[in-house]
Order: sequence, then structure tokens, then C-alpha cells
Amino acid sequence: MDHLVEANRDYAGQYEPGLAGAPSRHVAIVTCMDCRIDPVQALGVHLGDANVIRDAGGLVTEDTIRSLAISQHKLGTTAVMIIQHTKCGLTTFSDVEFRAELQAATGVEPPWQPEPFGASEENIKAALERIRTSPFLPHREDVRGFVFDVDTGLLHEVTA
Repeated sequence: MDHLVEANRDYAGQYEPGLAGAPSRHVAIVTCMDCRIDPVQALGVHLGDANVIRDAGGLVTEDTIRSLAISQHKLGTTAVMIIQHTKCGLTTFSDVEFRAELQAATGVEPPWQPEPFGASEENIKAALERIRTSPFLPHREDVRGFVFDVDTGLLHEVTA
């Protein structure tokens, strides 16, 4: 990690403080933690433009709804963009299999669901539905979902 800390020192030398905590484009982006996705570069957003929420798979879980509720109620976002991607690692194992592996390795059953999935388009439709039906999110009209192609860098929109 030392090289990361060193890179931070370089970054801090050029950092310009003073941005507002609320994203200027009023958008929250939910995407996968996959290292091949750089939402800043891929979407042309800059520091201060958007809230970016990342998790394994770009899934809309209970915690994602929590983050989106804070983003909308306290930070003024009104739009949500869901981005999942091709060749996702979550397609390579089953929920039951992974939970069993974790329990065997630790002796403890995980209190959460890993939620691996199949086709990205079906998962995005389910994510859009979770957002559009959440009573905790006042802004559910401007919600769109996309698949990011890790081979081309292009987005493909998924319509519900």
C-alpha cells in the first residue's frame, strides 16, 4: 500500500478544496467495484459531480437503498444511474455455494446474502424495480440502467 499512500501525497499537492458536499449534477451512480470500471473516466464526471456508490455487482441491496436515501434526502440528488458490466465475477458462483464456503472457512453463517446473479439485463431490471418501488426514495422518475462492456468501454442501456 505504500505506493498508494505516496500517490496520495502527490494528489494532495494538486488538490483543490472547497467543493460542496452535494453533487453538482444531482446524480447518484450505483456500479460494481470491478477494477475495470472507472466511472469518472467512463462517464466524464469530475470531482463534485456525482455520488458514486460501489459494491460487488453494482447490485441494489438494502444498504444501497440506504445510501441512495441519504444521497437524495440530504445531498439533493434526483437521478440514479445503475451500471453493471459484462464478464462479472458474480456470475461464476452460486449464493448457496459461496455461503457454504464462508461458513466452512469461518464457522459462522454470514448474516448477509452475497447475491450472485445471472444475466446483467435481468439484474438491472430488478435493481430498477427496487429503486422505483422504494418508499424511502422521493426521486424515482429519472432512474436508468446500463451494462458496461469491459471489452469496448461502451454502455448499453437496459429498459424495463
